[in-house]
Amino acid sequence: MIAWQDFPIGEHRTSCPACGRGKRDKTLGITVEAKGYVVAHCFRCRYIEMFRPQTSTVQWKQQAAKPQTIKYKRLSNYGQQLWDECQVLEGTVGAEYLKARYCVLPPEGHLRFHPKLKHSPSGYIGPALVALVTDAVNGEPMTLHRTWIHPDGRKAAINPPRLLLGGHRKQGGVIRLWGEECITHGLGVAEGIETALSLAHAFEPVWSVIDAGNLAALPVLGGVECLLIAADNDLAGIKAANECALRWNKEGVEVRITQQLQNDLNDALLEAA
Repeated sequence: MIAWQDFPIGEHRTSCPACGRGKRDKTLGITVEAKGYVVAHCFRCRYIEMFRPQTSTVQWKQQAAKPQTIKYKRLSNYGQQLWDECQVLEGTVGAEYLKARYCVLPPEGHLRFHPKLKHSPSGYIGPALVALVTDAVNGEPMTLHRTWIHPDGRKAAINPPRLLLGGHRKQGGVIRLWGEECITHGLGVAEGIETALSLAHAFEPVWSVIDAGNLAALPVLGGVECLLIAADNDLAGIKAANECALRWNKEGVEVRITQQLQNDLNDALLEAA
Protein backbone atom coordinates (compact mmCIF):
# COMPACT_ATOMS: atom_id res chain seq x y z
CA MET A 1 0.00 0.00 0.00
CA ILE A 2 1.09 3.54 -0.73
CA ALA A 3 1.13 6.26 1.96
CA TRP A 4 -0.89 8.68 -0.17
CA GLN A 5 -0.76 11.64 2.17
CA ASP A 6 3.05 11.66 2.08
CA PHE A 7 2.70 13.19 -1.38
CA PRO A 8 1.63 16.80 -1.99
CA ILE A 9 -0.62 17.85 -4.87
CA GLY A 10 1.12 17.34 -8.21
CA GLU A 11 3.12 14.73 -10.15
CA HIS A 12 5.59 12.41 -8.40
CA ARG A 13 7.89 9.44 -9.09
CA THR A 14 8.78 6.77 -6.52
CA SER A 15 9.63 3.09 -6.19
CA CYS A 16 6.88 0.62 -7.09
CA PRO A 17 5.55 -1.48 -4.14
CA ALA A 18 5.23 -4.47 -6.46
CA CYS A 19 8.44 -4.51 -8.54
CA GLY A 20 10.60 -1.78 -6.99
CA ARG A 21 14.35 -2.39 -6.94
CA GLY A 22 15.26 0.26 -4.38
CA LYS A 23 14.76 3.93 -3.65
CA ARG A 24 16.44 5.05 -6.89
CA ASP A 25 14.22 2.81 -9.04
CA LYS A 26 11.41 5.29 -9.58
CA THR A 27 9.09 3.55 -12.02
CA LEU A 28 5.86 4.38 -10.16
CA GLY A 29 4.12 7.56 -11.32
CA ILE A 30 1.75 9.21 -8.82
CA THR A 31 -0.72 11.98 -9.62
CA VAL A 32 -2.37 13.81 -6.71
CA GLU A 33 -5.27 16.08 -7.72
CA ALA A 34 -6.42 19.14 -5.79
CA LYS A 35 -9.57 17.37 -4.50
CA GLY A 36 -7.50 14.52 -3.08
CA TYR A 37 -8.06 11.97 -5.87
CA VAL A 38 -4.89 9.97 -6.46
CA VAL A 39 -3.77 7.41 -9.03
CA ALA A 40 -0.53 5.45 -9.14
CA HIS A 41 0.70 3.54 -12.19
CA CYS A 42 3.95 1.58 -12.60
CA PHE A 43 5.48 1.92 -16.05
CA ARG A 44 7.33 -1.39 -15.70
CA CYS A 45 4.95 -3.95 -14.18
CA ARG A 46 1.69 -1.98 -14.79
CA TYR A 47 0.78 -2.05 -11.09
CA ILE A 48 -2.17 0.32 -10.47
CA GLU A 49 -3.50 1.72 -7.20
CA MET A 50 -6.10 4.46 -6.70
CA PHE A 51 -7.37 6.48 -3.78
CA ARG A 52 -10.58 8.52 -3.51
CA PRO A 53 -11.28 10.43 -0.26
CA GLN A 54 -14.61 9.57 1.37
CA THR A 55 -15.24 13.05 2.74
CA SER A 56 -14.30 16.61 1.91
CA THR A 57 -12.54 16.91 5.26
CA VAL A 58 -9.42 15.08 4.11
CA GLN A 59 -6.47 17.40 4.73
CA TRP A 60 -4.01 17.07 1.87
CA LYS A 61 -0.54 18.54 1.75
CA GLN A 62 -0.33 21.63 -0.42
CA GLN A 63 2.76 22.08 -2.54
CA ALA A 64 4.61 25.08 -1.18
CA ALA A 65 4.26 27.89 -3.67
CA LYS A 66 7.50 29.56 -4.64
CA PRO A 67 6.57 32.52 -6.78
CA GLN A 68 9.52 33.88 -8.69
CA THR A 69 9.75 37.43 -9.95
CA ILE A 70 11.30 37.57 -13.39
CA LYS A 71 13.90 40.35 -13.22
CA TYR A 72 15.85 39.46 -16.33
CA LYS A 73 14.34 38.79 -19.74
CA ARG A 74 17.79 37.85 -21.02
CA LEU A 75 20.91 36.50 -19.34
CA SER A 76 22.12 38.87 -16.61
CA ASN A 77 25.67 40.18 -16.26
CA TYR A 78 26.19 37.74 -13.38
CA GLY A 79 25.00 34.86 -15.58
CA GLN A 80 27.31 35.92 -18.41
CA GLN A 81 30.29 36.15 -16.05
CA LEU A 82 29.54 32.68 -14.68
CA TRP A 83 29.23 31.30 -18.20
CA ASP A 84 32.57 32.86 -19.15
CA GLU A 85 34.22 31.15 -16.14
CA CYS A 86 33.21 27.70 -17.38
CA GLN A 87 35.47 25.29 -19.25
CA VAL A 88 34.89 23.18 -22.33
CA LEU A 89 33.81 19.64 -21.42
CA GLU A 90 36.62 17.59 -22.93
CA GLY A 91 39.01 16.25 -20.30
CA THR A 92 36.95 17.39 -17.29
CA VAL A 93 34.92 15.71 -14.54
CA GLY A 94 31.87 16.79 -16.56
CA ALA A 95 32.96 14.58 -19.45
CA GLU A 96 33.65 11.69 -17.04
CA TYR A 97 30.15 12.08 -15.56
CA LEU A 98 28.50 11.94 -18.99
CA LYS A 99 30.60 8.96 -20.10
CA ALA A 100 29.71 7.12 -16.87
CA ARG A 101 26.05 7.64 -17.77
CA TYR A 102 26.67 6.35 -21.33
CA CYS A 103 25.89 9.74 -22.87
CA VAL A 104 27.28 11.06 -26.15
CA LEU A 105 29.57 14.03 -25.57
CA PRO A 106 28.18 17.00 -27.53
CA PRO A 107 30.35 19.26 -29.66
CA GLU A 108 31.81 22.34 -27.99
CA GLY A 109 28.98 24.81 -27.48
CA HIS A 110 26.18 25.32 -25.00
CA LEU A 111 27.21 22.70 -22.42
CA ARG A 112 30.26 23.45 -20.28
CA PHE A 113 31.89 22.54 -16.96
CA HIS A 114 32.62 24.45 -13.74
CA PRO A 115 35.06 22.81 -11.28
CA LYS A 116 33.94 24.62 -8.08
CA LEU A 117 30.43 25.98 -8.35
CA LYS A 118 28.48 27.00 -5.25
CA HIS A 119 25.05 25.51 -4.63
CA SER A 120 23.39 28.47 -2.91
CA PRO A 121 20.57 26.62 -1.08
CA SER A 122 22.98 24.29 0.74
CA GLY A 123 26.34 26.07 0.58
CA TYR A 124 27.90 23.01 -1.11
CA ILE A 125 30.75 23.75 -3.54
CA GLY A 126 31.66 21.19 -6.19
CA PRO A 127 31.92 20.31 -9.89
CA ALA A 128 28.91 21.05 -12.08
CA LEU A 129 27.67 20.92 -15.64
CA VAL A 130 26.55 24.36 -16.76
CA ALA A 131 24.28 24.74 -19.78
CA LEU A 132 23.32 27.93 -21.60
CA VAL A 133 19.55 28.22 -22.08
CA THR A 134 18.59 30.23 -25.14
CA ASP A 135 15.29 31.31 -26.68
CA ALA A 136 14.07 28.54 -29.00
CA VAL A 137 13.10 31.02 -31.71
CA ASN A 138 15.69 33.80 -31.73
CA GLY A 139 18.59 32.17 -29.86
CA GLU A 140 18.89 34.96 -27.28
CA PRO A 141 20.65 33.84 -24.04
CA MET A 142 18.07 33.55 -21.23
CA THR A 143 19.47 31.71 -18.20
CA LEU A 144 21.85 28.97 -17.06
CA HIS A 145 21.00 25.40 -16.08
CA ARG A 146 23.37 23.86 -13.51
CA THR A 147 23.77 20.20 -12.45
CA TRP A 148 26.12 19.28 -9.58
CA ILE A 149 27.83 15.97 -10.33
CA HIS A 150 30.37 13.26 -9.44
CA PRO A 151 32.67 11.64 -12.03
CA ASP A 152 31.13 8.20 -11.45
CA GLY A 153 27.83 9.31 -12.99
CA ARG A 154 26.03 10.23 -9.78
CA LYS A 155 24.53 13.62 -9.08
CA ALA A 156 25.74 15.38 -5.94
CA ALA A 157 23.78 14.52 -2.78
CA ILE A 158 22.20 17.97 -2.47
CA ASN A 159 18.61 19.12 -2.82
CA PRO A 160 17.95 19.92 -5.58
CA PRO A 161 20.99 18.82 -7.64
CA ARG A 162 19.74 20.89 -10.61
CA LEU A 163 19.05 24.63 -10.58
CA LEU A 164 18.23 27.43 -12.97
CA LEU A 165 19.37 30.98 -12.23
CA GLY A 166 16.89 32.81 -10.02
CA GLY A 167 15.05 35.77 -11.49
CA HIS A 168 15.56 34.64 -15.09
CA ARG A 169 12.84 33.45 -17.45
CA LYS A 170 12.82 29.80 -18.48
CA GLN A 171 9.67 29.53 -20.63
CA GLY A 172 10.46 29.10 -24.30
CA GLY A 173 14.08 28.18 -23.62
CA VAL A 174 16.15 25.28 -24.94
CA ILE A 175 19.70 23.99 -24.52
CA ARG A 176 21.24 23.75 -27.98
CA LEU A 177 23.54 20.76 -27.43
CA TRP A 178 24.25 20.90 -31.16
CA GLY A 179 24.23 24.18 -33.08
CA GLU A 180 21.48 25.15 -35.51
CA GLU A 181 23.97 24.75 -38.37
CA CYS A 182 23.82 20.99 -37.68
CA ILE A 183 20.08 20.83 -38.46
CA THR A 184 19.87 19.69 -42.08
CA HIS A 185 16.64 17.71 -41.91
CA GLY A 186 15.56 16.69 -38.41
CA LEU A 187 15.94 17.55 -34.74
CA GLY A 188 15.78 15.40 -31.60
CA VAL A 189 14.49 16.85 -28.34
CA ALA A 190 14.16 15.63 -24.75
CA GLU A 191 13.43 17.19 -21.38
CA GLY A 192 16.74 16.45 -19.64
CA ILE A 193 20.30 16.89 -20.86
CA GLU A 194 21.26 13.28 -20.13
CA THR A 195 18.16 12.00 -21.94
CA ALA A 196 18.94 14.11 -25.00
CA LEU A 197 22.56 12.90 -25.03
CA SER A 198 21.32 9.30 -24.77
CA LEU A 199 19.11 9.87 -27.82
CA ALA A 200 22.24 11.11 -29.65
CA HIS A 201 23.49 7.52 -29.90
CA ALA A 202 20.79 7.00 -32.54
CA PHE A 203 20.06 10.50 -33.82
CA GLU A 204 21.62 13.94 -33.83
CA PRO A 205 21.45 16.91 -33.54
CA VAL A 206 19.63 16.97 -30.19
CA TRP A 207 18.46 19.71 -27.84
CA SER A 208 17.27 19.65 -24.23
CA VAL A 209 14.06 21.56 -23.52
CA ILE A 210 14.54 21.42 -19.71
CA ASP A 211 11.08 20.23 -18.61
CA ALA A 212 7.65 19.01 -19.71
CA GLY A 213 6.20 22.53 -19.81
CA ASN A 214 8.78 23.71 -22.31
CA LEU A 215 8.34 20.54 -24.37
CA ALA A 216 4.56 20.98 -24.58
CA ALA A 217 4.98 24.59 -25.74
CA LEU A 218 8.00 24.10 -28.02
CA PRO A 219 7.39 26.41 -30.99
CA VAL A 220 7.45 24.97 -34.50
CA LEU A 221 10.83 25.91 -35.98
CA GLY A 222 11.49 26.55 -39.63
CA GLY A 223 13.86 24.18 -41.41
CA VAL A 224 12.97 21.16 -39.26
CA GLU A 225 11.23 18.55 -41.40
CA CYS A 226 11.30 15.74 -38.82
CA LEU A 227 11.06 15.98 -35.03
CA LEU A 228 12.08 13.06 -32.78
CA ILE A 229 10.86 13.37 -29.17
CA ALA A 230 12.54 11.30 -26.45
CA ALA A 231 9.61 11.34 -24.04
CA ASP A 232 9.90 10.78 -20.30
CA ASN A 233 7.72 7.83 -19.30
CA ASP A 234 5.52 9.63 -16.79
CA LEU A 235 2.13 11.28 -17.05
CA ALA A 236 3.51 14.81 -17.49
CA GLY A 237 6.14 13.70 -19.99
CA ILE A 238 3.77 11.68 -22.15
CA LYS A 239 1.17 14.45 -22.16
CA ALA A 240 3.77 17.07 -23.12
CA ALA A 241 5.19 14.89 -25.90
CA ASN A 242 1.73 14.29 -27.37
CA GLU A 243 0.83 17.99 -27.24
CA CYS A 244 4.08 18.95 -28.94
CA ALA A 245 3.72 16.23 -31.57
CA LEU A 246 0.16 17.22 -32.43
CA ARG A 247 1.05 20.88 -32.90
CA TRP A 248 4.14 20.22 -35.00
CA ASN A 249 2.34 17.60 -37.10
CA LYS A 250 -0.40 20.10 -37.93
CA GLU A 251 2.32 22.26 -39.48
CA GLY A 252 3.40 19.41 -41.77
CA VAL A 253 6.35 18.15 -39.69
CA GLU A 254 6.88 14.39 -39.37
CA VAL A 255 7.02 13.55 -35.66
CA ARG A 256 8.12 10.39 -33.85
CA ILE A 257 8.01 9.73 -30.08
CA THR A 258 10.27 7.21 -28.36
CA GLN A 259 8.98 4.73 -25.78
CA GLN A 260 10.74 2.79 -23.02
CA LEU A 261 9.69 1.03 -19.82
CA GLN A 262 12.09 3.10 -17.74
CA ASN A 263 11.55 6.74 -16.82
CA ASP A 264 13.74 8.01 -19.67
CA LEU A 265 16.27 6.86 -22.27
CA ASN A 266 19.20 7.43 -19.95
CA ASP A 267 17.64 5.19 -17.30
CA ALA A 268 17.18 2.56 -20.01
CA LEU A 269 20.87 2.78 -20.98
CA LEU A 270 21.99 2.53 -17.36
CA GLU A 271 19.75 -0.46 -16.70
CA ALA A 272 20.98 -2.24 -19.85
CA ALA A 273 24.58 -1.59 -18.82
